[in-house]
Amino acid sequence: MAGDETKATTPETICRGLPAEPLILDGRALTDAGCQLSIAALHDVLDRAWADIRSGAAFGGKSVLSLSEDAFWQPAGYLQRPAEFVGERLGWKLSCLYGVNPNYAGVKVIGANAVNRLHGLARSRSTFILMEKFTMQPIAIVDATALSAARTGTYASLVHRLCLTGRDRITLFLFGAGPIADAVLRSLGFRAAGSIGHVFVRARRLEKAKALQASLSPLLPFEITAVEDNSALAEADYVITATNSAEPVFADHQLRRDACLLSLGGDEVPAETLRRVLRQGHLACDDMATVSRRNSQSLALLFSRSGTTLETVGPHLGVLELSKSKDWQLEPGAPTAVTCVGLPMLDLYVVSALYEKYRATAFGPLPL
Repeated sequence: MAGDETKATTPETICRGLPAEPLILDGRALTDAGCQLSIAALHDVLDRAWADIRSGAAFGGKSVLSLSEDAFWQPAGYLQRPAEFVGERLGWKLSCLYGVNPNYAGVKVIGANAVNRLHGLARSRSTFILMEKFTMQPIAIVDATALSAARTGTYASLVHRLCLTGRDRITLFLFGAGPIADAVLRSLGFRAAGSIGHVFVRARRLEKAKALQASLSPLLPFEITAVEDNSALAEADYVITATNSAEPVFADHQLRRDACLLSLGGDEVPAETLRRVLRQGHLACDDMATVSRRNSQSLALLFSRSGTTLETVGPHLGVLELSKSKDWQLEPGAPTAVTCVGLPMLDLYVVSALYEKYRATAFGPLPL
C-alpha cells in the first residue's frame, strides 16, 4: 500500500503523463478529433471553476498593456481616423491572463485591435499555453479565441440566476452583436430560456444586429429582434452591454428603474446610472481587485476619476463579488449593476477540460 502511494506521487509518475512536446490544438485539430466542448459541458466546467475560485483552490491575475490610439493611426498609414471608428475604442492592447488550479497552470495571451475588421481579422485573438502545475511544463498550446468568447458569455446566465430568478417572460436588451453577444444568447438559451420572452439587439451597425438575429433565431427558444435605437430599452428587465464603445451606450433615464445591468465591455455605462444603483440597489462585479486594477470599465472609472479606487472604497460600500459568494440575497425589485472583466481562472478550466477530452479521444485515458 505504502509503495503504491509513493509511486503515485513521484516526479516520474507525473512526467509519464506529459507529452514530449506541447500539443498544438487549433480549431482544425479539435474539429477533426470531434473535441469541441458542448454548451452543457462548458457550463459544468465553469460551475466547478467558480466553486474553486470561491474556495481559494484556483487563483490568478491579469496584466494589460494598452497602447495609445494616437500612436496607431499615423504609423498604420491612415491620414485621418476612419469615420466608422468615431466613438469606438480601438482596444489596441496586449493582455496576459495567468492562473493555477489544483492540477494545471496556464497563461492566455491576447492581442486585440478593432481595426482588424478592415482586414478580415478577428478583433482579438487568444492563445493559451496550458502547463502541468507541478513541473510547469507546457503540455498544450490552444487557439482559445472562441473559448474566450464562450466563457465570457456564460456570465449572462450566472448573473441571471443571481438577480432575475423568479421573473418570467423577461425582456432582454443586448448592446453588441459580436462573438460575445452571440455567446451571451447561447448561454441564456441553455440555462434561462424558459424565463426569457423577447430579446432586442442593438449594434453599431444595424446589419450586424440583423445577422445575429438571423443566425440565432432558428436555434434559440425566444424571439430576437434587431433594433437601431434605444426605444425598447425602457421595457427591458435585463440589459447587457458587450460593445467596444468609447462612451456610454444609453442614458440613465432610458432604463427601467429596477433593471438588472450586466457590463461586459468597457466604459459603456453612465456614471449617473452607477451612482443611482449604489443609492437604490446593488453594485457588483466578478472580482473587485481585478476590475479595479484593470481600470477600463465604468465601475472602476467611477472611482478612479474621483481620485480613489474601487478596491479601496468598494468593500465599505457593499460592492458584491462573484468570486466571493454564490448567493447575493438581493432585495426584490432593487436595481443591480454588475461589471465583469473576465477572470483568468475561467479560461484555465475551459482549456484544461478541452485538453483532457482531446487526450482521451486521441491517445486514450490519461495515466493514473
